Amino acid sequence: MTQQQSTSHRPQPPTGWRRLAFRLPIRLYRAGLGPLLGKRFLLLHHTGRKSGRKRQVVLEVVSYDKHTDTWIIASGFGPKSDWYQNLRHRPQAAIQFGRRHFTVTAHFLSPGEGADVMADYARRHPRAARRLSSLMGFPRDDSQAAFRKVGEAIPFVRLEGTPQPSSA
Repeated sequence: MTQQQSTSHRPQPPTGWRRLAFRLPIRLYRAGLGPLLGKRFLLLHHTGRKSGRKRQVVLEVVSYDKHTDTWIIASGFGPKSDWYQNLRHRPQAAIQFGRRHFTVTAHFLSPGEGADVMADYARRHPRAARRLSSLMGFPRDDSQAAFRKVGEAIPFVRLEGTPQPSSA
């Protein structure tokens, strides 16, 4: 299954009060409280592909390699998510992870790589993987094969980072 074939499984982006709730973590980062979200989330600073304006979004970290400063994130709303399209247009961005800031370059994973990532994520976080699969409309199946199929349908991005000098 390709990423385009699976678009019928995509949930709609939130609107109204749900959109406000999804954007609440951005306010936490702005208030200096981002580290309260732990190492499961990061704040992505990216540039709008049409407007050229600075944009921000908080995303779940699917995996993190502290030795190489590399993060893998997923676009749960699919390849039409604004942040995903913006990174496609301009892969250079910045992130805040905990209290640290990094300059990053986005690399887009193939469906096969996404399958590997999702299988590993399901092994480490089985409940979260089940919720994500259900949210995307996939049948309830906890097998590795099912999680690999979900991973083929989700666009994953690897962010390779370089620490920014601290401004302290």
